[in-house]
Amino acid sequence: MSSSGTFAAPPRIAVFGSVNMDLVAYVGSAPGSGETVTGTRFAQVPGGKGANQAVAAARAGADVAFLGAVGDDAFGNQLRSNLVECGIEVSGLRTVAGTSGVAHIVVEDDGANSIIVIPGANGRVTGLRAGDEALVEGSAALLLQLELPMEAVVAAARAGRAAGVPTVLTPAPARELPTELLEQVDLLVPNQHEAAAITGEAEPHSALAALLRIVPEAIITLGEGGALYGARGAEPVRVAARRVTPVDTTAAGDTFCGAFAVARARGAAPEECLRFAQAAAALSVQRHGAAPSMPERSEIEDFLARG
Repeated sequence: MSSSGTFAAPPRIAVFGSVNMDLVAYVGSAPGSGETVTGTRFAQVPGGKGANQAVAAARAGADVAFLGAVGDDAFGNQLRSNLVECGIEVSGLRTVAGTSGVAHIVVEDDGANSIIVIPGANGRVTGLRAGDEALVEGSAALLLQLELPMEAVVAAARAGRAAGVPTVLTPAPARELPTELLEQVDLLVPNQHEAAAITGEAEPHSALAALLRIVPEAIITLGEGGALYGARGAEPVRVAARRVTPVDTTAAGDTFCGAFAVARARGAAPEECLRFAQAAAALSVQRHGAAPSMPERSEIEDFLARG
């Protein structure tokens, strides 16, 4: 990626992760325990942290291969078709007996959301299948999250390391990270709450320093506070968030991660990668839904050009 944002040939990125059907209820304010409220609208849209990152990377300019699982239900067919329509290779997307993953999402008027994930087919992925390693090999990055069983995430990370492919882990949903996983991770991308949970440090720079004792590189996303990048032996880089009015923050972090991976694969400097990813996330939060909200590369470039 040049300073003008012009890309050469698309990089190859592999994503091993979850794919869900998001059932989204929009409401002024989320109900409390025992409370019933009336919503303003409902949407059924493809999601899942893995699929979200795959779509974000594809729209940001990568050739993407997705590895995961859907059920043999109607949702499974829709989820597979959506990935294909986004230009994503799905030879690594297996179909298993039973239901596909589902996420029940409540989005409030200020864009805040709360999510309940039912893993379904995602929970039956316990490792890689024959041929999956070939989809990882030769990639510029392997993106991982934690909506699949931990044993599967560890197996994928090991495959990435064996193939010499940089592994990027989004540690969400937050859970304990085993040493055998962290040893395979090249770049860790938590939000500020996940970073604090991992390190015990609430202050971002202190948390970043602690993360860099665990992994070679890390990015802490800070919401309206921007993003903070660090690598061992280098000065931290912080980029401010773009000022926008959010309507739905669902998948903003996944959009950031997918876009960052693309810019990074193009050889851009960390600050440029952060700005590209921040612009993609800023565009996404101004739209409803997960995958449907993610911007195309041209939109990101235009947004950056406007300053």
